[in-house]
Amino acid sequence: MNKTPASRRRQRPASKALRLHGTIAQDLGIAIMSGRYQPGDILVGEVASSERLAVSRTAYREAVRILAAKGLVESKPKIGTKVSPRETWHLLDPDVLAWAFAGEPDLKLLESLFELRNIVESAAAALAATRRSTEHLDAMRDGIERMSRYTLATEAGRQGDQAFHSALLQATDNPYIMSLTSGVSAAVDTTTMFKQRERPLPRDPVPDHLRVFQAIADRDPQRAEKEMSNLIKLALQDTPVPRRTKPATDKRKRA
Repeated sequence: MNKTPASRRRQRPASKALRLHGTIAQDLGIAIMSGRYQPGDILVGEVASSERLAVSRTAYREAVRILAAKGLVESKPKIGTKVSPRETWHLLDPDVLAWAFAGEPDLKLLESLFELRNIVESAAAALAATRRSTEHLDAMRDGIERMSRYTLATEAGRQGDQAFHSALLQATDNPYIMSLTSGVSAAVDTTTMFKQRERPLPRDPVPDHLRVFQAIADRDPQRAEKEMSNLIKLALQDTPVPRRTKPATDKRKRA
């Protein structure tokens, strides 16, 4: 006799459905970010897609809603689900970043990500040098120590790296800059893993972080901005150049 409580039995299908539509959203998201689907392409309707993927229409519909919430697609009556223009994509969303780097990211997109980091984090370092507290310094120091102890080849080391950058943004005491913490942390983690996909990191980035930390600790905004800019430029140099070339635009409907 099945003694599993009814409430737990009811939760299982929902949990399974959640995993399923999350997987569908991931597959479609990777296809969009890889260039297989281009802006303006129309995705096949939910009936045909659900049959092709052997999933329920509900699961496929929920997956499309996830993509729409991230700005990747839009659904319109009598038109269907269309890939949105790139300017509407939530490119700093952790899932979208992961999908972009699941394969070979577009070179322009990669360079633009580091350009954004340089603009934001360099200025943030200068602000942090004038506004940081002892607690912020402790958090940054702890992050560097974890990077040094575990290396960026491990999850623990990468978490230390994210903690350093998060504490730096928090030290600006600017709520708008602080709101970028999740996106910047995701960018740091995603690009670090991408760099090590085929080979170890070419050099140790800990000294670069220490120079930024010391400038902030010394309350030297100009040096902090310069050292952070150098850190990000070196991080880009350490990133392998994507081999993928931009696919030709194909306006046909895609499955």
